[in-house]
Amino acid sequence: MKQPIVITTAITGSQPRKKDNPALPVTPSEQIESTHEAFEAGSSLVHIHVRDKDENSSSDPELFGQVQEGVRKHCPGMIIQFSTGGRGREADQRGAMMYLKPDMASLATGSVNFPTMIYENPPELVESLAASMKKHGVKPEVEVFDAAMLYNAVKLSEAGKIPKPLHVQFVTGIPGAIPTRRKLLEFLVDELHELAPDATWSAMGIGGRQFEVNKWTL
Repeated sequence: MKQPIVITTAITGSQPRKKDNPALPVTPSEQIESTHEAFEAGSSLVHIHVRDKDENSSSDPELFGQVQEGVRKHCPGMIIQFSTGGRGREADQRGAMMYLKPDMASLATGSVNFPTMIYENPPELVESLAASMKKHGVKPEVEVFDAAMLYNAVKLSEAGKIPKPLHVQFVTGIPGAIPTRRKLLEFLVDELHELAPDATWSAMGIGGRQFEVNKWTL
């Protein structure tokens, strides 16, 4: 039997702005419309970042709630995943919207160097976010930017802090993190299958490498 495929759409991300691409959806209404277009084209999971009035990344539960309400209305059955990513967001606010009970939320299980900053995810923050997701029935998507994050996630799962089965996304192509190399992705997938045989996974490539990574995953 063929394995079902889930197509994920990250409609906004945490870094681009309207000046980079005028079509970028940054308001809740724009994000709902963009998500609906992706849904109609076959996407079944949306990864949501929200922006404040200045287009900065935000943890505002009201904004997340508006997008979630619109997606549930216009895209019935679509899996909704909130970002808890830390670029431009205060650590103590990154899980502030979990009470809205999205289907999933991102969970980076370690820190990593980015080109101009350290993406900080200290153990106490990771465990706090994981606990909040567990409390509200939100399934984590473990974001693996570096190999150690995979092993951290398995350890947290074995300790009961991340429910099984794990779902992992391998994020490739950010300078300072995992490069977009097929052999490396295959190694990480093999490690995941050995350490967590019931886990599911996805992969992404930054920018122009995404379509290439899509073909590898298939």
